[in-house]
Amino acid sequence: MKTEERTKEQPKAIYDLEERTFFFAKDVRELVRKLPKTIGNIEDGKQLVRASGSVGANYLEADDNLGRKDEINKLRISRKEACESRYWLRLLDPGEALESERQRLAQEAKELMLIFSSILRKLE
Repeated sequence: MKTEERTKEQPKAIYDLEERTFFFAKDVRELVRKLPKTIGNIEDGKQLVRASGSVGANYLEADDNLGRKDEINKLRISRKEACESRYWLRLLDPGEALESERQRLAQEAKELMLIFSSILRKLE
């Protein structure tokens, strides 16, 4: 009974790293599907999906048995991929209807990059 009461009082939990990277990659794919089909958007969209889909992949695949050094390397790769996602989002031309969505995803990529950086600073 007390556990249920505490749960109700607590604010909505912030998604953990794995969930954030999953939802970011999913949102990116949705955005790319809605883009005007220009050659530039198609090529940039492919790069963006590739980068966003692997933002957390290396981190998520980390085995608990891996050493600290391997974990840090995976975080570094994930941070680099979040940075790449921001870069590709800047190149896309989504049109006015999707501009706010592009900006939201760019902000999410920046937040993921900052999270990875913060974790790395603590581990190093």
